[in-house]
Amino acid sequence: MKILQRRIVQATTQPIELINITPRVLALVQGTGIRAGLLTLISPHTTARININEHEDLLQRDMIAFLKDLAPPQRGYGHDRDPIDGRPNAHAHLLGLVMNASETIPIIDGRLALGAWQSIFLCELDGPRPEREVLLHFFGEG
Repeated sequence: MKILQRRIVQATTQPIELINITPRVLALVQGTGIRAGLLTLISPHTTARININEHEDLLQRDMIAFLKDLAPPQRGYGHDRDPIDGRPNAHAHLLGLVMNASETIPIIDGRLALGAWQSIFLCELDGPRPEREVLLHFFGEG
């Protein structure tokens, strides 16, 4: 049984951004030699999340508009009056309430068990940021 850890580091450029990390994740899966097992991806950030969804330009724009409408920035949130890190980002923390910090995906025959339209996204909710991290934990056998 193999247990491996990897990480992806990504800069973000927008206040809310959906970054397709699927190609990078697939390359890491191939490099493990794991044929059957599980991959767990986690964002160690409270204002960046992991999501599995469809990668289509118009849909991504719709998702970003939805998130902006769900918790608009600068709405007078209490956290914004005295933020810990100087960023008025209560809206990003609120969005994190309805999103996943992690996803677990089966590895079957050396491939991720994703549907035809599924991609893995790093969801930036409080950008831009010079560095966001996604931690990958592989568990399985070759």
